[in-house]
Amino acid sequence: MIPQDIADTIVDPKAYAEQKRVDEAFKTLRREMPLAVAQPKDFDPFWVVTKHADILEVERQNDLFHNGDRPTVVTPIKAEKRVRELMGGSPHLVRSLVQMDNPDHFNYRKLTQSWFMPQNLRKLEARIREIAKSFVDRMAAKGDRCDFARDVAFLYPLHVIMEVIGVPEVDEPLMLKLTQELFGSADPDLNRNAAEMQDVDAAIASLQAVVGDFITYFNAMTESRRAQPRDDLASVIANGKINGEPLGYLEAMSYYIIAATAGHDTTSNTTAGGLWALAENPDQFRKLKADPSLIPSYLEESIRWVTPVKHFMRSATADATLAGQKIAKGDWMMLSYPSGNRDEDVFVDPFTFDVARSPNKHVAFGYGAHVCLGQHLGRMEMRVLWEELLPRLEEVALDGTPTRTQANFVCGPKSVPIRFKMH
Repeated sequence: MIPQDIADTIVDPKAYAEQKRVDEAFKTLRREMPLAVAQPKDFDPFWVVTKHADILEVERQNDLFHNGDRPTVVTPIKAEKRVRELMGGSPHLVRSLVQMDNPDHFNYRKLTQSWFMPQNLRKLEARIREIAKSFVDRMAAKGDRCDFARDVAFLYPLHVIMEVIGVPEVDEPLMLKLTQELFGSADPDLNRNAAEMQDVDAAIASLQAVVGDFITYFNAMTESRRAQPRDDLASVIANGKINGEPLGYLEAMSYYIIAATAGHDTTSNTTAGGLWALAENPDQFRKLKADPSLIPSYLEESIRWVTPVKHFMRSATADATLAGQKIAKGDWMMLSYPSGNRDEDVFVDPFTFDVARSPNKHVAFGYGAHVCLGQHLGRMEMRVLWEELLPRLEEVALDGTPTRTQANFVCGPKSVPIRFKMH
């Protein structure tokens, strides 16, 4: 059993906002108990998978380790019970690719997979570059100071994915607000009730309301795309068929929600965190500036460094052995991506930000059948932004203390105040 203080830390949204606390907790676990059971207060016990190799091993075996049978995100006992009551026995408020296992996962993923493949994305690159340029111009117009997270990193990927889905620009602020309320439900600056700590019923009710607002929005969009399809992702979802039948209602709405939230939030977090790292490591900024061919390796390092998705849960469908430990059928497991991405057995000096790090086999996008569908789009957006920004950015430094969102599932920088010189 993992010591109680560590078990409580790894589910505490505030610990992820501080980062150092979770880093230390996972470092201890990797060293002393790389695969062990945690039972934080108010939670069912679960295995904590901290090593890179073990995370890959679980992700490789989709039939043995399921996403959908139990909550896919670590959830207090009372919250799971409440969701199951609301959802007719299901532990999920939404049912997206993340909550699915095969055959549904394969069939639903296939529906949009071609949209997110590199050959299709090439057609979007010129438009994405226009958008990136406009944001670099907007940053330059700020003079010599801005909040890079709020002014650039949150808005640029948002604009790209909304254009891909087919959401009009006027609705982007709503989509950003709903995304932050969904992923930042434990953060008083972001959640709907502006509450420091919400009891389970209040937290679930506010999440339900957020999901409800998304559904209202995308329901109207589905009707419009069925009447008049366009060349956008919304039309694919609205008119898609699985085994000859239209998508289930909850599944269609969940598809929009994951595209509209994970489709920008993770890229935003990585972009903001990558610049934060450069501002703190001027030698790395100079190295990147002197050699723009390092942009791809800088991006992979930013993705590893920030690891916006902190965990997913899996549950065993049969008795199994992992890293010499016996996992029983039904056991719940936390795959800790930040821990895998700081694994000393895989990464040299894992707590050092290195723009030239190679190889960089991070697990931030997951692995196997559930690997992130939008990874190529995310990489392209970040690459194009840096190709536009780097030649114009002469100097950058922090202008105050950056902050992170309080969340134990998806999070990254909330604010990155910088001083900069641009031409």
